[in-house]
Amino acid sequence: MNIGEAANLSGVSAKMIRYYEEVALIRPPARNQNGYRSYAESNIHELKFIRRARDLGFTVEQISGLMHLWRDRSRASADVKRLALEHVAALEAKQREIQEMANALKHLVANCHGDGRPDCPIIENLADGGNHASPTHLGKGFEKLR
Repeated sequence: MNIGEAANLSGVSAKMIRYYEEVALIRPPARNQNGYRSYAESNIHELKFIRRARDLGFTVEQISGLMHLWRDRSRASADVKRLALEHVAALEAKQREIQEMANALKHLVANCHGDGRPDCPIIENLADGGNHASPTHLGKGFEKLR
């Protein structure tokens, strides 16, 4: 099948398929006599694996490690579990950071009159890098936006 069909069956865009080939995340497909890529079911299976891993937030580097483990039938499931648990910890840390930013913004919004006056604690906090006289978590939350 051609790249368009592979993209349609796998749910991965043709552009991303080419990228995954370029970074050696997937094995290069066979080529027809005219030089066009010819994808097999095994390629589609790999692409679906990658898509699911991306849906779970794994990076390309992490997916490369997972692909290596997937292809290695002598792998230890403990290795796979370790990678997954590391990813869960990173996702939870990111979730905490996002919550801190949301809390900081909620606080600033709550203290903004939102009327015709020029005074605005949101702008003031952004302008002074979060060092304005406000709760300490406001500066911390806004640091994540840089």
